Amino acid sequence: MAEDDFGLWERELDSGTPDDEASGGRGMVVVAGLTATGCTAMIALGEVPLGTAGLVLSSIILLLWRIGM
Repeated sequence: MAEDDFGLWERELDSGTPDDEASGGRGMVVVAGLTATGCTAMIALGEVPLGTAGLVLSSIILLLWRIGM
């Protein structure tokens, strides 16, 4: 007889084993810092629209990455 979906779901949540791969939190902080630095430099060099667009776009990408999309 096939196992019900609830049993599979409970087993998946209560596996008790930690995930093998890291969450990537440190890498995300490094990428965010480098992107912000680069965009700030663009703004300081007079490319305000390009720097602002880079900051907005990178913020949206990092937000979506963080929430798992």
